[in-house]
Amino acid sequence: MKLESLTVSENQMVQNTIIGKIRDLINFKNLEPGDKLPSERMLSDKFEVSRSNVRDAIQKLEFYGLLKSIPQSGTFVANIGVVAMNGMIDDILGLKTPDFKALVETRILLELKTVRLAALRRTEEDLERIKDALDAYEDKVRSGEDAVQEDLLFHLAIAKASGNSSMNTFMLTITPQIIMDFEKYHVCDKRMSLVGIQEHNEIYEAIKKQDTVMAKQKMKDHFSVLYQYCYNVK
Repeated sequence: MKLESLTVSENQMVQNTIIGKIRDLINFKNLEPGDKLPSERMLSDKFEVSRSNVRDAIQKLEFYGLLKSIPQSGTFVANIGVVAMNGMIDDILGLKTPDFKALVETRILLELKTVRLAALRRTEEDLERIKDALDAYEDKVRSGEDAVQEDLLFHLAIAKASGNSSMNTFMLTITPQIIMDFEKYHVCDKRMSLVGIQEHNEIYEAIKKQDTVMAKQKMKDHFSVLYQYCYNVK
């Protein structure tokens, strides 16, 4: 019987089981880079799980560069050796869901890099996008509304302005969970949000002036309270 309705934890277990079976299939059939995997339907029948579960597992392996899906053609083994692939899959299966502190640390490390690059590379279009996000954030805060989403959009605009697609992708990947965690732990109270308006403006001005040193320092100052806060979360 195929598994259809699953909790998040159960879905993760099923996904990992499928990933392990895909690895075993690749090894058993001695598939090499460029070889094609069976279709999602065939894998679904073989593993006795839903096609959506198979698709999720394939997308995860594709995210890490181990598989490559081509529309209308299928899914293929990426150009990586078997030893490296097996080792990476072992690491993937051992990954834990990032907790709040881990996400905050990752975000801070990323943004200290992206803001410097944004100051260095920003275009007039980038500046306009960042300013629009800043104005939307300020409007929400001053009206007393929750501005977590607008806050993250401001930071995403900076990541985009960095011109580094990998960093931008990482930011986009962790943002949904950050939004949920911020709301869960009530991170952005009104006081912090009002201070955030000034800090966001200072970051924007540093990027506008293309002052990479100041941009990084202002972002570091902006995150100082958040960094301390995350270590007080139980």
